[in-house]
Amino acid sequence: MLHSVRMATLAAVMLLAAALPVRAQTASADDTAKFLAGMMPPADSPLAPLTKEPAWQRHAKFFDTAFGQLEQRQLSRIRAWADTNLAAPKPTMFYMFSGPDFLYANAFYSKASTYVLSALEPVGSVPDLSRLPRGGIASALYNVERSLGSILSFSFFITKQMKTDLQAGQISGTLPILYVFLARSGMTVNSVSPISLDDQGAAYLAGENAGPNAVRGVRIIFAGSDGQEKTLYYFSTDLSNSGVKASGFLKFCATLAPGNSLIKSASYLLHSGNFTTVRNFLLANSATIIQDDSGIPLAYYSTKKWRFFPFGRYLGPIDEFPGRYQDSYAALFRRAQPIDFGIGYRWRTPESNLLLSVRLPDDGSAGTDATSSTEPPPPPPPPRLRRPRPPADIGPQPRGGFFFWR
Repeated sequence: MLHSVRMATLAAVMLLAAALPVRAQTASADDTAKFLAGMMPPADSPLAPLTKEPAWQRHAKFFDTAFGQLEQRQLSRIRAWADTNLAAPKPTMFYMFSGPDFLYANAFYSKASTYVLSALEPVGSVPDLSRLPRGGIASALYNVERSLGSILSFSFFITKQMKTDLQAGQISGTLPILYVFLARSGMTVNSVSPISLDDQGAAYLAGENAGPNAVRGVRIIFAGSDGQEKTLYYFSTDLSNSGVKASGFLKFCATLAPGNSLIKSASYLLHSGNFTTVRNFLLANSATIIQDDSGIPLAYYSTKKWRFFPFGRYLGPIDEFPGRYQDSYAALFRRAQPIDFGIGYRWRTPESNLLLSVRLPDDGSAGTDATSSTEPPPPPPPPRLRRPRPPADIGPQPRGGFFFWR
């Protein structure tokens, strides 16, 4: 009799437990990154049922096509170029005025273990997508697609457009784009945490108070196919002279220096007298600098400290940036080697310019730690120069102000 009572009680408890609502599992950062990137999360992920929605399936197909074309047209070629021309890059890479562009940071410097990206755009947030209201997923995915339209087509962000697309909904800022780029680069996101820097460059995690002039950012720990963990920092900060003077951002960067730097589609801000501090920091703390002509003007490089390797063709700035033509750049690029990919504002391959600047050892000798020792010498000038064609029109696209192109 007692045994029957116990069995009946156990059955009742099990029925009651089955009837109670089950607390939904929270999607991991890696699941969220894959989902936003149009890649299938694990079958046991709370986001897996949402992949059956027509909106996500259309999104996945769109990104499969767009990123497949980008890989073939640019990213694979950039990696091949970097493998040939960068023999021993430093563990750290700096990418000022980057926005959330991990995609090109990783393509140029795939061997880096620490990436430091910085721009004005806020970090934003990505909520648990499994708890968004009905219809919220389709809207969020569409906004992510729109925000990436220019970089998938031209290799740079139109910041005004990105800001508009990622400010209205629950998914906002640069974080969702970082997620997409990490996932589409074959990375696994292990952890994501907010980070703040005080005015001395000290880092604070888990919401600790970093003071009134704190620089806000995010730290993402991720790993590639080899399982080796790497770190991506993105900081939302003002890189003008007054901005970096009031913050500890460059002091934090100095703890990771020396590094390698990338500058592209930077609105020619480093040509301005209002950005001399960050310009001087890059020149003093970079072993190599890869840039287009919107980066550091050639006049600020010391020929006693730097060796230059020009690639592509210099046609001057696009119409949005008048007065930024450099005669010294034009002279340097007369001996440029060809490239087979486009980059920067002149994103068409025959019109793109790329300058690799390598810092020489203190004794001024030509070092081999940053560039390939097998690099061929610059080709001899052609016996007969042709008159250069006028720059081709960049084509119809949204127009932005001085700070809106990146």
